[in-house]
Amino acid sequence: MPLILANKGSAMNIRKISGNDETKRFLNSLGFVVGESVKIISEIGGNLIINVKDSRVALDKGMASRIIV
Repeated sequence: MPLILANKGSAMNIRKISGNDETKRFLNSLGFVVGESVKIISEIGGNLIINVKDSRVALDKGMASRIIV
């Protein structure tokens, strides 16, 4: 399921990252790699605050929908 549909507060592992090569490289540079554990901290105005690799990252719904958990 896409990350935008996941429950807040539960840890999940990334199974796939979709999109073009530039999008995949961008998400990879932020720490979103297959097998990594992520947790949704909060949702504000459709944007997600996500905990990944001991840091917090803000993603809009478009980017978060490309991350499959």
